[in-house]
This record gives sequence, structure tokens and C-alpha cells, in this order.
Amino acid sequence: MPHLRFALVFLPLFLLVAALEGGYLQLVKRQRYDWRAFFASSGDALARLLINRVVGFGAAAALFVFVAQHRLFEITLRHWWAAPALLLAQDFCYYWLHRADHRVRWLWATHAVHHSSNAYNFSAAYRLGWTSGLSGGAIFFAPLVWIGFPVSAVLGAVATNLLYQFWLHTELVPRLGPLEWIFNTPRHHRLHHASNPEYIDRNFGGVLVVFDRLFGTFAGDVAGVRCRFGLAKPLVSNNPLRIALHEWLNLLRDLRGVRRMRAAAKVLLGPPQ
Repeated sequence: MPHLRFALVFLPLFLLVAALEGGYLQLVKRQRYDWRAFFASSGDALARLLINRVVGFGAAAALFVFVAQHRLFEITLRHWWAAPALLLAQDFCYYWLHRADHRVRWLWATHAVHHSSNAYNFSAAYRLGWTSGLSGGAIFFAPLVWIGFPVSAVLGAVATNLLYQFWLHTELVPRLGPLEWIFNTPRHHRLHHASNPEYIDRNFGGVLVVFDRLFGTFAGDVAGVRCRFGLAKPLVSNNPLRIALHEWLNLLRDLRGVRRMRAAAKVLLGPPQ
């Protein structure tokens, strides 16, 4: 699967770059760096890699294969326009998945892991949790298969999007001028990770920021507001198991007190608490 090859190739590089960033911040910039959080994120990533190797992407693969059997067209990447169109369409789908991750609690139970780091650095980039296969977010990319793009190409586009986003997770990159009108940059994504009320549920883009501008979710820096990173209710644990499952446990706790189907649906599909 492209995701597994992606992880096997790039995860060691990500770990190295994150460690170098930590050393630079601590030794050169004389800033405190949370190495426990670094190792917690690394443990999360390594466990996710192991789980994916054992469990695989069965549900997503089955969905894509089924949709491919009913595709409307057959789009070959030999056309000059096909690859750029796929990347653009994938980023559009990613925007809506990411927006749903923040507004649908069932999806947030997995995505909350990525926001659980109380610092904004490269190690937060690969803190993604273990339950993406359970959440069912792959359905947001199924339309790309339905209109005719090859399954392998769609999965490759998703992996490329995630690869791009790694470099966004740092405060070491300065403003990038006119590029920030079009592309998602560390400055934009830094605000997305902030838990300040001014920045919550903003800047959902993957590679591009244009969809945030089009659909009203873009935010720029607010004068006098310093970013506070992490969840609205901070998670202080560095236990990878606790990090991966804390929001699922909260969700199950809230479901225990529910007696009606409509109320249960509201808990599962409503916004995070």
C-alpha cells in the first residue's frame, strides 16, 4: 500500500529532522524543548506503523475497490492535465475531511491526537493516532475514484499531501510573502494548531489555503494574541496509549449516559465537547 511505503521511507527522516529541530532550539536558541513529548510522538508514529502493517487498510481498500467497479469514467494519468487535476481535487476533498474532523466528534476522536501536543514543532506533525481506519475518513476521497482516477493514484495523492504538511509544523520558517495567498504555510498552519478562541476551526487546508479563503474558514494573525498550542482541555500525558485513546474514552463515557438513538447520534455526529 502507498501509505505503508510512504511511512517506511519518510518516517525515519521525519524523526531525524524533528530531533535536529529540538537540538537547535535547545542548544542554539536556548529555548526549552520537551523531549518527553518528542518520544511520545515517536512512539505514536511507530505504533501506528506497526498497526498498519498488521491490520492494513482493509476497509478503505474495500471501499475504493467497490467504488472503482462503478466509476463513471476512466481517467489515465498519461493525460498532461490528469495529475494536476487529481492533486487539486484531492486537496479539495482533504479540506472537507479536515473540516469534518473538527466538527464531527466520531472523526475528532482520531484527529484530536494530532492536536494533543502542547508545543508546535516537527514532532507534532507525525502524531496522528492509530484509529484512522476505524474513523472512515477514506470516504471523503472515494469520489475521486468514482469519477475515474486510479485507486493507486488517489492513495499516492493523499500520501503526497501528508508529506507536504510535515514542513508546516514548525515556528522556524518565516513569512513567505505572496506565496501565502495560495499555499498553506507554517504561519497559516500554526494558527490552525492554536487553541485560542480566535483560531479554533480555522485554516483547514492541506497544500493550498485557497479553499479556506473561499469557504470562510481562513484566519490570519490577530494582533496581541499569542498562540496557545494543544487541545482546549490540555492533555498533559506523554503515554502514547493515553494520547491515542483519550478522546475515544471520553466519547464512550458520554455514550454510556445516553438512552435514545437520537441522543446517541448527536453525541457521535455532533461537534466535539
